[in-house]
Amino acid sequence: MAVTREDPLSLFSIPNPSFSSSPVSASDAEGSALGDPSQVSSAANSFQNDSYLGGGCDAGSVNEAEYGFSRPDFRKLPLAGTVEMYERHVFLCYKNPAVWPPRIEAAEFDRLPRILAAALAARKPDIKRQTRFTICEGHDGTETSNGDVLIFPDMIRYRRLTHFDVDTFVEEVLVKDGEWLPGSPDCLRGWYIFVCCHGTRDRRCGVCGPAIVAKFKDEIEASGLKGKVFVSPCSHIGGHKYAGNMIIFGPNAKKEVTGHWYGHVTPEDVPVLLEQHVAKGEIVNSLWRGQMGLSEEDQKRSQEERSRSNGSVVPVDETTFSIENHVINSCCQTNGAAYASCCQNNQQIPPESWLESDPPAVNGEKKNRSAISDADQGMKYGRRMFPMPKWYDFWGREDTYAVVSVVVAAASVFAAYKCIKQQN
Repeated sequence: MAVTREDPLSLFSIPNPSFSSSPVSASDAEGSALGDPSQVSSAANSFQNDSYLGGGCDAGSVNEAEYGFSRPDFRKLPLAGTVEMYERHVFLCYKNPAVWPPRIEAAEFDRLPRILAAALAARKPDIKRQTRFTICEGHDGTETSNGDVLIFPDMIRYRRLTHFDVDTFVEEVLVKDGEWLPGSPDCLRGWYIFVCCHGTRDRRCGVCGPAIVAKFKDEIEASGLKGKVFVSPCSHIGGHKYAGNMIIFGPNAKKEVTGHWYGHVTPEDVPVLLEQHVAKGEIVNSLWRGQMGLSEEDQKRSQEERSRSNGSVVPVDETTFSIENHVINSCCQTNGAAYASCCQNNQQIPPESWLESDPPAVNGEKKNRSAISDADQGMKYGRRMFPMPKWYDFWGREDTYAVVSVVVAAASVFAAYKCIKQQN
């Protein structure tokens, strides 16, 4: 499968189109078929009855030949240039695909997605960066709990948004490009992959998406990439006919966080995407739909330029792009009106620092991060060429400090005991 190194992220004038997964909208013109409201019990909080299936689609009960990877129209349509222009992607972590109704952002009894989508639509004229809104899977007590909000390319996460906080959140974070004061955002590190599994919206996504997610999880586990590459099901992102659909967010060779869309993906393509796109920074050209930050015409032009290279790798610069030695930016936010994404900051640090230590200071300020280390030793078995973690790679900086503190305290107690014993 031909792959080509990704082109630099370009800046273009921002149009104002109206499209299916348009800014501040996660729905399109297709019909909605919400279930009987009597099946859902009302609740006072933002996260309500998980038993609502919303007319869901069980992948085992549909014809794989009609909706799966062997459907008649699979890989019969051109992909490049099928992503509408946008600049920022907001993901709300909320429940799971089995309970998502066809239009979760418009569902009467799922108030948090509905209120957030409505607030984004109402403030659309005031939001400077063209923003797309999508739901991803959330599980309480995990890295993506219900109510968490992930923002790309800013690479930040806000914890536990409720429907009471929506207006303030949209105003402070998305309109003013500041911070939501109830809590500082967590800086995200690593690669984030979202796969459309919205089976209640379209059966093709319900059949293809879960198989792709399962394969990603298996490969990530087997390759020692857990804690460095994250995969999650997500709701409709546009283009059901291109299922399996997915987005990969991560740094390119120019140290900028980009979002690349892929379509017609099968589980067999997962190792290639991990090896080429994640590990080497090379676009898998035959599956590429487009890129966040590029217009449709620029996406087509970029793909044509790569095709003219006859499948060879087109270098962005002289930097060798790999998990072990590429240089990337750490992303976080600064406080107040001086907000700026450090994805746009020119400071460069090696990936080991980006994954293991605190982020660099941005405008004189440093954020705390949970430590996720990068591995420095690889393996080559079959198609896999990923780093093999050592035992100490799973230790974060805070864990190390805690152990050192305990050891020093124990030594101090022992020394004091010896001195007292000698005096007596």
